[in-house]
Amino acid sequence: MKRFIPRLFLHIALLIAGVIWIYPFIWMISASLKKNFELINSGLSLIPKEAQWSNYIRAWEEANFSGYFFNTVIITVFTVLIVLIMCALTGYALARVQFPGRKLFIVLITATMFIPKGYTIIPIYMIIKNLGLLNTLGGVILAESSGAHVLFILLFMAYFSKLPKELEESAVMDGAGFLRTFWSIMLPLSKPIIATVAIMQFIWTWNSFFIPLVFTLNKPELRTLAVGMYSFVGEHSVDWVGMAAGATISLLPVIIIFIIFQRFFIEGVSGSVKG
Repeated sequence: MKRFIPRLFLHIALLIAGVIWIYPFIWMISASLKKNFELINSGLSLIPKEAQWSNYIRAWEEANFSGYFFNTVIITVFTVLIVLIMCALTGYALARVQFPGRKLFIVLITATMFIPKGYTIIPIYMIIKNLGLLNTLGGVILAESSGAHVLFILLFMAYFSKLPKELEESAVMDGAGFLRTFWSIMLPLSKPIIATVAIMQFIWTWNSFFIPLVFTLNKPELRTLAVGMYSFVGEHSVDWVGMAAGATISLLPVIIIFIIFQRFFIEGVSGSVKG
């Protein structure tokens, strides 16, 4: 009984904190089903007088969120694939190959975590421009996938370093080279880390605002969902309910993906740090 009461209060406190934490998202969904004047006058009320599903139709069609959604999917999928390949290869090399300056290299790439992304946007912009990929989806993909992605490299490195060396030795005896061993043996064993990195990079790329804004300034039709929120901001007014509908459309895929794959995410993080 003495333990039950403290746990009960703890659970109640956590439930209250959870409600407070999730309230803004619920309020956003509620706002997306209201009219502008009702939203302004309703305060913190969540229940709309009459659900305005037309807000979603307006956001999807008139604000071109259908096109922005397609752009976001293309950019996110290819960015995730590029980041996965780069980070997995780098993490595998750092974990399994002993070369001069390895520890120094790890320290240097880890130090790049503390460099704000805004400081690197100018060289990235110049590289994309010189490649002739400015105002293209390919340019946005390269810009999004650029950088060291140190956290992901360290996750792969920690996971690969714990795998037994006998796996590589048997692969070498069978005639497999470095890349074949990585692709056929090591990479399939790292599915939890692959899922973790894919989910995290998916969320970051899907919600990215700064890079898609900079690299699609002259082509608004290439905007992503996050940048597309500008469609609801007029010269003298803001379509708040349309913006709420657009934000709901943008966030729902992220929430669904995370709910479906959260088990793999937790397994990947715990598997890379335990031991």
